[in-house]
Amino acid sequence: MATRIELTETVLRDAHQSLLATRMRTGDMLPAAGTLDAVGYWSLETWGGATFDASLRYLKECPWERLRTLRAAMPKTRFQMLLRGQNVVGYKNYPDDVVQAFVARAAAGGIDVFRIFDAMNDVRNMKTAIEAALAAGKTVEGAICYTISPVHSVEYFVRIAEKLADMGVQIICLKDMAGMLAPYTAYEIVAKLKARIPLPLHLHSHCTAGLAPMTYMMAIEAGADILDTALSPLSHGTSQPATEAFVAALKGTHHDTGLDLTLLGELARYFYGVRRKYAEFESPASNQIKTDVLVSQIPGGMVSNLVAQLRQSKAEDKLEAVLAEMPKVREDLGYPPLVTPTSQIVGSQAALNVMTRKRYAVVATETTNYVMGLYGEPPGPIGDEVKKKILGKKEPITCRPADLLEPGLDAARREIGSLARSEEDVLSYALFPDIAREYFAWRESAEGRQ
Repeated sequence: MATRIELTETVLRDAHQSLLATRMRTGDMLPAAGTLDAVGYWSLETWGGATFDASLRYLKECPWERLRTLRAAMPKTRFQMLLRGQNVVGYKNYPDDVVQAFVARAAAGGIDVFRIFDAMNDVRNMKTAIEAALAAGKTVEGAICYTISPVHSVEYFVRIAEKLADMGVQIICLKDMAGMLAPYTAYEIVAKLKARIPLPLHLHSHCTAGLAPMTYMMAIEAGADILDTALSPLSHGTSQPATEAFVAALKGTHHDTGLDLTLLGELARYFYGVRRKYAEFESPASNQIKTDVLVSQIPGGMVSNLVAQLRQSKAEDKLEAVLAEMPKVREDLGYPPLVTPTSQIVGSQAALNVMTRKRYAVVATETTNYVMGLYGEPPGPIGDEVKKKILGKKEPITCRPADLLEPGLDAARREIGSLARSEEDVLSYALFPDIAREYFAWRESAEGRQ
């Protein structure tokens, strides 16, 4: 049973991804860096997830430069990132050489802990990234995506964890990206994981359904070692439970975090001001307890982004209909956990079904690729009727999806040419060709205006 509970602070990554559509700028992080570094967190989540894409696409910031800048400002605390396995920080599988080069460069840039997951819990899609992070001498958290469906059970999650342990990960992460993990279920899963696998257990959840604080307490009693929390100004709603609340709740117990509430109060005052700056990116739903997430299963980071997408199409009034369609699409597709990129695939197809008023009359390319097996093996079977509507007479693949991909790094280097100033730029282009090229062109013009 765990004694001291360690905390990972998410305010610089998942908290603003979940509440503010990933729009927090590096310049708004830096004034808090010294205090964050002094707190004594187990780790700071500073990178990965949607931050890479959003930095290039919306903020016109180099994500690699963000990592270097934050690392220089916070030299003492472990830096953690979220890596989508073979998807890296993108929305599709990339060739092995791109995955390996990205992990090596991220490790050199300051990442100490790689939380690696696959949206389908297909460990074949995690193998290359895990091996690359271990080769770089870094800590690897093998993450299991938690979800609820007829094909997901406690034993299923334990089996995935055992496979990850066999691959050499040093920590098991139970990743509850939609905030659906109920307290007593958490107790059962954590207790069985700790009994079967002699590794630390890191729990990640969201407060979308209001369950996470209770779930965390039960997980602690079952033996969880590390929790993800967010400073109060960017906590709750679709984000994580509040850091200060857990520090206070555990103070004076044998689970005492040892963190200083005075320092956390200083940080909270600062980030309340930061949140106000990004009010335009908030969704009303992101601050409500919505137990209907137990039906829609939308992860925290997707709510604000889905609203933004519908707003761009002047279809924000269709949100409830899209939410209602999502579980139907998910069932059709074999109950994938809803986390990037499968959450976007299911969400986009649900939106198409609602907008066209005819299910699968228009099929997104990503949906076709999913049913083809190009994202991995679905947890449950896909019905023949749905398969026929989407694939026609084509048959899905059975191999590891990345085995079909040619090496991509040299081709990316040739294509981007002199617009790339570094290997980091080449990697940005390999992951997001159009967005990176647009950013590089903007960078050239911005420097020319100075």
